[in-house]
Amino acid sequence: MQDKKREIIAEVLHRLAATFVREEGSNASLLTITRVELSPTGKEAKIFFTTLPEEEEDTALKFLERKTPEFKLYARDRSRIGIMPHIDFKIDYGERNRQRLDTLS
Repeated sequence: MQDKKREIIAEVLHRLAATFVREEGSNASLLTITRVELSPTGKEAKIFFTTLPEEEEDTALKFLERKTPEFKLYARDRSRIGIMPHIDFKIDYGERNRQRLDTLS
């Protein structure tokens, strides 16, 4: 898959995931979609997120894993991606560590 096409698909998935989380999520925590990594073939997508407060990460991950089939339908109906990649939601530990370094410096 071409790099430009992968970038576009990743950006579309990022925008749709952010909207989906805002519409479907609860107000118990602030859940933010930080980035999307698409495999070179375009068949797998990892959607990374963070939460505030940090203690809600596991709850948010369970919520997103439970809602993954609904998100795939949501994304399919609102985009022209074609074949929807396999979606995995992941906690963005890299972003969390970057935020800690910012507060320390």
